[in-house]
Amino acid sequence: MSDPFAKKLELVLKVLSMSRARLAADLGVDKSVVGRWVSGAVQPSAHNLSLLSALIAESIPGFTALDWDRTLPVFAELIGANLETVSRRNPANPMMGLPLVGMDQFLSATALRGGAYEGLYRSTRPYVMAPGRFVHDHSIVRRDANGLLRVRIGTGGTVVDGWVLPLGHQLFVVAIDVISGAVLFGLFNGVGTARADVIDGLVLAPSLDAGRTPTAHAIIFERIGDLTGDPEADDQRFLELAGRDPVAPEGSISDDLRQHLTGDFGPAAAALGGDLLLRMPLAKSKARGPAYREGSATEA
Repeated sequence: MSDPFAKKLELVLKVLSMSRARLAADLGVDKSVVGRWVSGAVQPSAHNLSLLSALIAESIPGFTALDWDRTLPVFAELIGANLETVSRRNPANPMMGLPLVGMDQFLSATALRGGAYEGLYRSTRPYVMAPGRFVHDHSIVRRDANGLLRVRIGTGGTVVDGWVLPLGHQLFVVAIDVISGAVLFGLFNGVGTARADVIDGLVLAPSLDAGRTPTAHAIIFERIGDLTGDPEADDQRFLELAGRDPVAPEGSISDDLRQHLTGDFGPAAAALGGDLLLRMPLAKSKARGPAYREGSATEA
């Protein structure tokens, strides 16, 4: 399609004043499926696109599946959407709407150092729902038109979307699961080099158990590719990676990485000279240490 499908579907939902849940019910699909369409994680199958187009035609006579191939401005005019109004309602820089005192500093730091972090990454983290196992997420980091670093993290077809805010030699991350609405926070050790190959730190997010338990864990990101300069090609590559089985095969995580991500901490560990709290100090950070790769280069 000439423009991302997700943007056009978002316009349709606004014009029809229709929620994702209502659209899912009318199409007979799970609401998480619609969530993936709107997030850009996946596009509808030919069958679902036909059903969606027929549903839209009930409110916009003459609409067909071929109209999805129109450019965004032409598509917006066809369905009666005002792109300027939508833009004002959904500003390019949503973070500017937050009362963050340090926003000017984040923008300046991104302008100066943001290029070091742009690229495709594979992360490794403990699998909270299966103790002893690990999960690989895939992510794309890219400077947005608003001047900030945007990050999209995909796991098994789901996508978390948010912002990386650099300050000093640290990275602060705020992101949202576009399907569940869960908010994720991250604090990472940054790099002082022109290119980040490894980033590690801590994440705080709700677990997937019944109580959505607040859970903190260590995580490491390894660069597996650079951006090509073609946003659509980079997005397609990200979505392909994000659709893979995220669970790391048994025995694929080295003892060194396992210890790095799941080291003991607490009163008993502290009594033996370890950490009292879950931490990722510079002295142990892979981001500041010797070049580190955990075999992910084969994915590049």
